[in-house]
Amino acid sequence: MRPPLISLAFLIVGLLVFGLGEALLVAAGVGVSPWTVFAQGVTHVTGWSLGLATFVTSVCVLISWIPLKQTPGIGTVLNAIIIALVLEFVLPFLPTFESYAANAVLALAGVLVTGFGGAIYLIANLGPGPRDGLMTGLQSVTHQPIALVRTCLELTVVAIGWALGGTLGLGTVFFALGIGPAMAAGMQILQLRSTAHSKLPEQPKRQCQSKSH
Repeated sequence: MRPPLISLAFLIVGLLVFGLGEALLVAAGVGVSPWTVFAQGVTHVTGWSLGLATFVTSVCVLISWIPLKQTPGIGTVLNAIIIALVLEFVLPFLPTFESYAANAVLALAGVLVTGFGGAIYLIANLGPGPRDGLMTGLQSVTHQPIALVRTCLELTVVAIGWALGGTLGLGTVFFALGIGPAMAAGMQILQLRSTAHSKLPEQPKRQCQSKSH
């Protein structure tokens, strides 16, 4: 809960970018990520804003960590707060299009942005998000493969959210198929930049050595 400043910076930036990607998916209006489908369903029932519904959902998920004996980190807490705030205050300013094709492209961009934000967030390594902790907690209790637990969990929240009025569509498919590759690509880009940056101080030294010969 007392992380290095650089890790905290990566955490906050990653969550802001992740939240922006989620907001782009919502703005596109052609389907959103599974947990946002659920949050949209909650808004239809309660009349809350999407940001508030997302935050309350995160808090409820965190409460479910208690019997699962999961331990949150500062990243877990900030995940619940920052993503909800981005959805609350950034979403109204994002563009929407009349063309379905343009909105589909916007949804695809949202998945890519979300994946890159997730990659930055993972680098910070300051605790899992509320939903990821629920997934790992259920896996430890059920002893089922993590992929099966995640699939069942997300299908459940999608079904409930859709039944309550959440938006299920092409964007949801994009997210399901694209979030993993997008996050992996983001991790690769960040790793390459880190490697290139770590080599920079060595270059002047090598040049000096070559001149001395």
